[in-house]
Amino acid sequence: MLFDVTRSELVGIFGEDRIATLPATAFPPSAADTEGARLLQTVGAPTGTLLLRQPGEDDGLLPLVQDAVHIEDFEDAAEGAGDWPVIGWLLNAHLALDPVSGKVHAFDPDEETVVELHADVSSLVQVTLRLQRLLEEFTFSDDEEADFERLEAEVERIREETSRVDPLPFQDDETVWSVVGEEIAAGQRFKGNSPGARSLYG
Repeated sequence: MLFDVTRSELVGIFGEDRIATLPATAFPPSAADTEGARLLQTVGAPTGTLLLRQPGEDDGLLPLVQDAVHIEDFEDAAEGAGDWPVIGWLLNAHLALDPVSGKVHAFDPDEETVVELHADVSSLVQVTLRLQRLLEEFTFSDDEEADFERLEAEVERIREETSRVDPLPFQDDETVWSVVGEEIAAGQRFKGNSPGARSLYG
């Protein structure tokens, strides 16, 4: 694993009810015993920006890529990608786990593109944790201009520190995480009872 992420760390920041996990039985046999699947079973990911896919009510399984998109529309998809489990949803992209490499791929059905988004699942959890924590804890003061500069600097710091370990999530301005980062820096995505939402929206 590229990043050391623990269940207790997530719970300490977000609380038990904000952490989503996936049961081992939801994964196809080819993926059930992989490091990435075990991380999603035991550690999970904070809810909010990233949505983990829930297993189907009928069979208790995660959808496969070929169930979620027309795989033949994706010219760059790896051979066998249709059989990968879809583990999450981010913006308009289906996130799928390649059981062999352990990488997380983002399938965008609108653009009919697929990109490597994370080198492993720990990177997915780490980026989600850091951006979601920024949304939960960032506070605005009376100096809005300085606050937005500070917010932009925080997003950039997350981008740089992540990229030193895993360059994939922010490899260019087009990745879904780059778009999410830009939205956060612009003051979007602050929700509910967070300090940022209260000071921005009253």
